[in-house]
Amino acid sequence: MNPSRMGLVFPGQGTQREGMGEPWRDTASWRLVEEISEHSGTDVEELLLRTPGEQLRRTDLAQIAVYSVAMMAHAEAERAGLLTDAVACAGHSLGEYAALTAAGILDLADGVALVTARGQAMREAAAARKGTMGVLVRAGLAEAEELVAKAEAEGHAVWVANVNGPGQIVLSGMEAAIEYVADQAPEAGAKLIRVPVGGAFHSPLMEPAADRLPAALRKVTFAPGRLPVVANVDGEPYAGDADWPALAVRQLVSPVQWERSVHTLTGTLGCRRLLELGPGRTLAGLIKRITPHVDIVSLDRPDAVR
Repeated sequence: MNPSRMGLVFPGQGTQREGMGEPWRDTASWRLVEEISEHSGTDVEELLLRTPGEQLRRTDLAQIAVYSVAMMAHAEAERAGLLTDAVACAGHSLGEYAALTAAGILDLADGVALVTARGQAMREAAAARKGTMGVLVRAGLAEAEELVAKAEAEGHAVWVANVNGPGQIVLSGMEAAIEYVADQAPEAGAKLIRVPVGGAFHSPLMEPAADRLPAALRKVTFAPGRLPVVANVDGEPYAGDADWPALAVRQLVSPVQWERSVHTLTGTLGCRRLLELGPGRTLAGLIKRITPHVDIVSLDRPDAVR
C-alpha cells in the first residue's frame, strides 16, 4: 500500500463561527470571496468577517460561509503543492459539495449555486416542519436504533441522521421526540446532547427540500472530475459520471454514513493520510476515533499550510 496516498475531507454546517474569514484576508485565495458572492447573491465578505455568530447559525448563511472557507483552504493547499498525492475526496453533509468542487466534478459557479439552493431549501423545510437534532454519545448504532424504535413505539418521530463514529450517533426528529430520547438514553448507558440547529436535517422532515433541489440540480453540469468522491448516503466512492443529482437528493433525507466513508477512504481507497480542509477540526476528532492509525491534519487556518 502506497503510504503517500492522501484523502481530502471537508467539514459541514456547525463548524462556522463569527469572524471565521479573518485569517484568510491576506491570502491569495481571498479573491474567491468576490467570486462566491457574485454567484450566490450573498455578501460573503460581510458573512465571513462581520456577521454575528447567532445570525451565522441560520442554515443558508452557515452553509455558504463554511463552503467558502473550505474552498479557500483547498486553494491555499493546492497553491502550496500539498495536494499532489490526493486520490479521493469526501465531505460531511454540506462538505460533500466542497468535495465535489475540489474533485473537479463541479466547477465553483455550479458548486456555489447548489450550496445556495440547498441552504435555502433546507431553511424553508425546517420552518415548515419544525424539528431539531441531538448527539447520542456513549452509544453505538445498535443502541441508537433501539432508542429510536422505542420512541417510535410511543408515537414519536425520530431518525438516525449521522453515523459519525464510535460512540457518536446524531438523531433528528421533532422536539418532543428528541426530548423523549434524552430521557431514555441513560437507561442505555448513553447521553443525548442537544444540537442548536434550526431543523431535523438528514431525515424525512427534509422531504420538502428534497422536492425542491432537483430544479437547481438540472441547471448545473457534473463533469468527469479528477478524483472520486465518497458519498454520504452509502459510503461508496463515485466518479463524476455517477448519478450525483440522485445522490444529492437522497442525502437530504438519509443518514450521513461518515464512519463508513472514512473506512472507505482508508481501506478500499488506501489513504494513509487525510487532510481536513475548512473551518474547525471537527472531522479530525471523529476520524481519530474511527481509525486512530491514520494521519490526519487540519488546514483550518492559512498558517497551517506551512
